[in-house]
Amino acid sequence: QVQLLESGGGSVQGGGSLRLSCVVSSFTNQHYTYALGWFRQAPGKVREGVATWDTDGKTSYAISVKGRFTISIDNAKTTLYLQMNRLKPEDTAMYYCAAEVGRIAGSFIRGVSSDYYWGQGTQVTVST
Repeated sequence: QVQLLESGGGSVQGGGSLRLSCVVSSFTNQHYTYALGWFRQAPGKVREGVATWDTDGKTSYAISVKGRFTISIDNAKTTLYLQMNRLKPEDTAMYYCAAEVGRIAGSFIRGVSSDYYWGQGTQVTVST
């Protein structure tokens, strides 16, 4: 059974940093080609892709976070990270880890589907 377990959310002042983690081993141990990523949903808004990574080593970022956020994965492919720097109040949202078999980073970030594997989410709140 696939379980994606996020952690690392919290409250921070604008300009600060947070690092999110997601244990993905229950998914990566079962598949060879896949994409992993971070999505977020603010109150009253649709869920959107933030940053994605695929097994070709490609990454993709939303324009709003490019240059501030970095997605990475450990060598053993057990944990996915999102380093978030220079946080802004508009980054406030529930952040979700997601996974999908056979996807590439570029297409994964553009879509949101109930077919993806999703974590339970971790809240990030950025104050002014």
